[in-house]
Amino acid sequence: MSFSDDVRNKAEDLKGRAKEAAGAATDNDDLKAEGQVDQGQAGAKEKVTELADKVKDGVDSVKDKLTGR
Repeated sequence: MSFSDDVRNKAEDLKGRAKEAAGAATDNDDLKAEGQVDQGQAGAKEKVTELADKVKDGVDSVKDKLTGR
């Protein structure tokens, strides 16, 4: 996972947590739900990025074996 992707995902997660907390504090169910959605999206993006990194590592490993590295 690139550093910038990690930072963006963490920022989105923190934004979601803040919205959820603000919604809970103000008894605003819509804001609370929006915060939970933001957190879910950040988590999904993190998983996709991790999967892409694993696929890239696998491709690199196969390429190294084929080229004799």
